[in-house]
Amino acid sequence: MVQKYQSPVRVYKHPFELIMAAYERRFPTCPLIPMFVASDTVNEFKSEDGAIHVIERRCKLDIDAPRLLKKIAGVDYVYFVQKNSLNRQDRTLHIEAYNETFSNRVIINEHCCYTVHPDNEDWTCFEQSASLDIKSFFGFESTVEKIAMKQYTSNIKKGKEIIEYYLKQMEEEGITFVPRWTPPVMYKLENSTSHIARPVSPAINIPDTATKEGLNNKEVLNTSSSSSEPTAGTPDDKLDADYIKRYLGDLTPLQESCLIRLRQWLQETHKGKIPKDEHILRFLRARDFNIDKAREVLCQSLTWRKQHQVDYILDTWNPPQVLQDYYAGGWHHHDKDGRPLYVLRLGQMDTKGLVRALGEEALLRYVLSINEEGLRRCEENTKVFGRPISSWTCLVDLEGLNMRHLWRPGVKALLRIIEVVEANYPETLGRLLILRAPRVFPVLWTLVSPFIDDNTRKKFLIYAGNDYQGPGGLLDYIDKEIIPDFLSGECMCDVPEGGLVPKSLYRTAEELENEDIKLWTETIYQSASVFKGAPHEIFIQIVDASSVITWDFDVCKGDIVFNIYHSKQVPQPPKKDSLGTHSITSPGGNNVQLIDKVWQLGRDYSMVESPLICKEGESVQLDVTGGEDLGILADHRMTLSCQYLDTSGEGSHVTRWPGFYILQWKFHSMPACATTNLPRVDDVLASLQVSSHKCKVMYYTEVIGSEDFRGSMTSLESSHSGFSQLSAATTSSSQSHSSSMISRWRFC
Repeated sequence: MVQKYQSPVRVYKHPFELIMAAYERRFPTCPLIPMFVASDTVNEFKSEDGAIHVIERRCKLDIDAPRLLKKIAGVDYVYFVQKNSLNRQDRTLHIEAYNETFSNRVIINEHCCYTVHPDNEDWTCFEQSASLDIKSFFGFESTVEKIAMKQYTSNIKKGKEIIEYYLKQMEEEGITFVPRWTPPVMYKLENSTSHIARPVSPAINIPDTATKEGLNNKEVLNTSSSSSEPTAGTPDDKLDADYIKRYLGDLTPLQESCLIRLRQWLQETHKGKIPKDEHILRFLRARDFNIDKAREVLCQSLTWRKQHQVDYILDTWNPPQVLQDYYAGGWHHHDKDGRPLYVLRLGQMDTKGLVRALGEEALLRYVLSINEEGLRRCEENTKVFGRPISSWTCLVDLEGLNMRHLWRPGVKALLRIIEVVEANYPETLGRLLILRAPRVFPVLWTLVSPFIDDNTRKKFLIYAGNDYQGPGGLLDYIDKEIIPDFLSGECMCDVPEGGLVPKSLYRTAEELENEDIKLWTETIYQSASVFKGAPHEIFIQIVDASSVITWDFDVCKGDIVFNIYHSKQVPQPPKKDSLGTHSITSPGGNNVQLIDKVWQLGRDYSMVESPLICKEGESVQLDVTGGEDLGILADHRMTLSCQYLDTSGEGSHVTRWPGFYILQWKFHSMPACATTNLPRVDDVLASLQVSSHKCKVMYYTEVIGSEDFRGSMTSLESSHSGFSQLSAATTSSSQSHSSSMISRWRFC
């Protein structure tokens, strides 16, 4: 398995030339890195004007490895080749290194670069990436991998310290400024006018007798041109080391690397629609920084959030009055660590009454709104206290808990809530204080604990009776001034007292079922299954030309091809009495086919956009160009589009003719336009038996009439037929186009 490392951007608040002077002092040896025994210059090149300096060194390392392993390998030292390409004009240094020893068994590649800070030319940025691939090593592959990663991470930590050490050393010597490189012509002009000779930059002192062996002109040309290219991405694509420490906490180099790599993957596959860094980090922590596992559960959670519009729950959903009156929980100041404090008087709450009056889904949605509010409060407290706060403390008072709380439907609702929260809000609970646990509590704990993650259970502190008032109790975690009054504290707590829900508010089972369905079908998204040989199709009737069809869909499973067709004929809706090739219902959503098998492409219907191939996990969203070019959307249209859609990709079509437009999602293995011969019923049913031949999409479409625009339609039409560029093979076009978007939404 290839091990990879990607550093955050480390910023030195010193000019590039001064950093280069400090960096060069690391050679030929560095006492701060004991394993770095020696280095020899093997090749060197300097351009005539002094702007380009390429030097190749052979470095000798004494790896801290067991003596037995060294004896088996037959070496005492390991040699690396390091090639430094300095461009004084562009103020960049690129460093490439690879192992010379055991190169046929172990492949190690490292790339580092020093560049000028994009926002402050007197600061210097440093980035580092590396990969380790052990092909074979006498049966000790796992041991060598651990030793290599340990040595590497140890040196990473020392990297910044070494530069700062030499900067301080130079300051003691009186060197606090190194002039920038300027072309030799400028020196001649200045000498002829002022007769004052300015010294050439002493940033790197290289002997004039340096040789050019091994570096031909082609290598030098490539080095010069590559070093002038901008570093990958924009500042928004990267994480600064100081930002990580300030807002995310102290992470090890490998943890930083995992965060950056997962974030980059999300940027590439989700087209800019990614969660906040704090949210990504929570999923990594929950999976012990295993990127593959964290990525899987995070993507599932993002799909879940979008399907149920969790991102907008605080703004669009008002809890029923019954919850406001009888749900005995609420936010109450913060604990001693600055974490938001949530107080829940579970013993005073009528769980049976709440379930009978509201249903399971309403309670779940209320708990989700509490978690969303907790995320918001963590962000606020991070700013207030000046340190990373990513979780909250929950105080649960169990006084009054009895057997009525073990009502089976109530426990079932509690277990489902725990399951949803565990899956979508990992590492958000910092501490759970359970107070005044009665004798019935062990019964409840036995039912609930198997559904709680092991890491979460470690955060539980349980106190029986009044034990919380003694040593190691509540005062260790909460300031005396904010202990609630019902716990013998001095602070008035606004949390509702709960109590029995009046039976007059109870609903019948049928009413609750309808209410549950209503709650979760309020989403504007629909789901559909796409089978091999059986695409899913919807049609939109357009009366006025120059209307705009917009869409937003996620590929939840499998790979699909998205097409748009136009027809003057009315697509025949599926017949209720025939399964046929028109309608297939599955647990994962509906499958509807509208293009008749006798229709011919080019005669009965035509393709109006190039096919778009979308991979699993990718999204295609509504895209609207800037208001100054397009004109302003009508107020109600703007509200709908911005509220529910992440405007981070192209997904709109300006209709040229009236008629019927068919949106089709098709299994990827088939040609994008081969829709003339649809399969028979037997073929479709046979394909359903193969799980790999099933895809799933969530989609939303809307038609915006031309009367809802003011101004010319030509600017919107400029994005016509461009949505296919969102395929995985091309990203630069969509990134550049996104700069003109009206709004940009991020999850969480």
